[in-house]
Amino acid sequence: MKRARKTVRNSSDDLRPEYVFDYSKAKANPYAARLKGRTVAVVLEPDVAAVSPSSKAVNTQMRAVDAAVPRRSRKRLAPRKRGGRTRGRT
Repeated sequence: MKRARKTVRNSSDDLRPEYVFDYSKAKANPYAARLKGRTVAVVLEPDVAAVSPSSKAVNTQMRAVDAAVPRRSRKRLAPRKRGGRTRGRT
């Protein structure tokens, strides 16, 4: 004999009846912390956007500027070794 599923449904739920989702078992996104502090989108001022007709053109122009700007030399880091302990765990 099968056990009946305990369903948790809210009146504001817009899921179909055949999709059963228990929100009490939901977990936070483990990858969200990686995005914290990173810029996902850049909004251009209207006058800057008017110069470039498409996002492809903006990317081309930004790569040209990036290549033209001199950078300070940095010491090259040794490549990471695989295996062993993971970063952040003790």
